[in-house]
Amino acid sequence: MSMDLNSTVHLHSGNRMPIMGLGTWQLTLETAETVLYAVNLGYRLIDTSSDYGTQPGIGEAIRKASIDREALYITTKVEETDDSYERTKSNLDELGLSYIDLMLIHRPPATGAGEELWEGLIKAKNEGLVKDIGVSNYSIPLINKLIEASGEVPTVNQIEWSPFGYSQEMLDYSKGKGIIIQAYSPLTRTLRLDDEKLNQVAEEHGKSPAQILIRWNLQLGTVPIPKANQKKHLEENLGVFDFAISQEDMGLLNSLNEYYSSLGWSLQYV
Repeated sequence: MSMDLNSTVHLHSGNRMPIMGLGTWQLTLETAETVLYAVNLGYRLIDTSSDYGTQPGIGEAIRKASIDREALYITTKVEETDDSYERTKSNLDELGLSYIDLMLIHRPPATGAGEELWEGLIKAKNEGLVKDIGVSNYSIPLINKLIEASGEVPTVNQIEWSPFGYSQEMLDYSKGKGIIIQAYSPLTRTLRLDDEKLNQVAEEHGKSPAQILIRWNLQLGTVPIPKANQKKHLEENLGVFDFAISQEDMGLLNSLNEYYSSLGWSLQYV
């Protein structure tokens, strides 16, 4: 399976998205410096949110980077209590951008699927403020409700996803709808990196457990967005394109699934 950091996945909108990126939730070092270093390494997809506090720093890094804005792919989010159209505009202001590549509903409201939020994002897309829209932390029934209400299929569902917590049913459903899964916390926030079977696969390939988790996602066709704030980890996470996990080892990793969440949530996909 040939791929590199410049590879992209095709969205059902006709746009394309980098196959992996950088998460910035709880980025503990200076955001602008970290993101600029990542961009200089070759990262092109940067994930943020209105409630992360990292958008101004990301905007600063984009302005300092020696590449065109069009070469970057910026994902951000609106909250379930927002006016999604107005929040989209304020996100643009914080980032200092004229458009956002992908805007997500961060999580579904406590009741319902967030049809009003979705309509606000559709409006923002129709006006050219965002190129694509999607959801985060949504189950299959909730996605179906948005589609039934609007006819608009999300391009992306960003959910916690690793060999320790994933859903084959969600993967099959998403492929059937042309929805790309963006995998947040693909490294389990380091909490499962000492797993014996994971380390067995890592040793076979001469790679770190984190690199195996990223590569597993890439081979599934999901888009991992691991967070990193240390230069060595930013560099390490890119070392995933010079090997492939065998079908046998993919099966071994798949067998680790226990619907685990590093956030302590009950992962509900269906």
